[in-house]
Amino acid sequence: MREDIEFDAEGVTLRGWFYRPDGVSGELPCIILTHGFSCTKEMGLEPFADAFADAGFACVVYDHRGFGASDTAPGKPRQEIDPWEQIHDTQHAITYAHGRPDVDASRIAVWGSSYAGGNAFVVAAIDRRVKAVCGQVPAVSGRRNFEAVVPKEYWQMAWDGQAADRLARARGEAPAMIPVVTADPTAPAVMATRNAYEYFSAYEGTGWRNEVTLRSTEQGYEAGEFLKFVAPTPLLMVLAEDDNVTPAEWAKEAYNTAAEPKKLVWMPGGHFDAYTGEGFKVASAAALEFFTEHLSHEVSDSALV
Repeated sequence: MREDIEFDAEGVTLRGWFYRPDGVSGELPCIILTHGFSCTKEMGLEPFADAFADAGFACVVYDHRGFGASDTAPGKPRQEIDPWEQIHDTQHAITYAHGRPDVDASRIAVWGSSYAGGNAFVVAAIDRRVKAVCGQVPAVSGRRNFEAVVPKEYWQMAWDGQAADRLARARGEAPAMIPVVTADPTAPAVMATRNAYEYFSAYEGTGWRNEVTLRSTEQGYEAGEFLKFVAPTPLLMVLAEDDNVTPAEWAKEAYNTAAEPKKLVWMPGGHFDAYTGEGFKVASAAALEFFTEHLSHEVSDSALV
């Protein structure tokens, strides 16, 4: 069963879905699902929520502020990615789940994919209401992503463009925008790889838009640094063997800094294979096994109708 929901994030209304398993009553463990860079909830999260709900978990799936069905804070532009705003909004989603009578507030987990995989680790490190966390193909280093995507001879040009955009916005001008993906690998875009274009372009004409503000590309966010602070919350990291968007070796290095309890699972394919086919089967099964172990130990047969 899925219902449309909305909840307050300190003056900003976020919208999404609440999944409740069929045939159960009482307070349920709940998983908060969040998506990656510029993505909306319709872009591959539904199969994960369906799988979790079929196994007896409630789920909250929502759009980040400024994207999809969610509102934007007054005075802020849409299509702007601020990691700390997204982190705080995940905390608001936890609060929403916490306040529902059909959710067990002592058994709430966070699951994030790609950019939100890094966000999920930060949330788990700073918010002890999180009882388990899973980051799938996570982005762990803004600096390394920038250096890998932008040739070194263009670094200063990129920084100058960001500075000019801030001056222009201070004068009241509209924010500069940049495409998320492009069919031309030589054209400016946040992700200029072919597989990124194929994944994102499939959602042209939906609530997803192929642009973010230039300010969204400012790289001062190192989510991987928070992995060492996640424990004692159980941690799962799911990595793609051939990930060329958020390279798995970077995430593995960050994983090695985390304390137990933790688990690392490898899935076949690249970054976007997590949402389809064998990659999805491996990623969803690993997350389901992990959440069952860490959230479902108190579920009894009496919860069944």
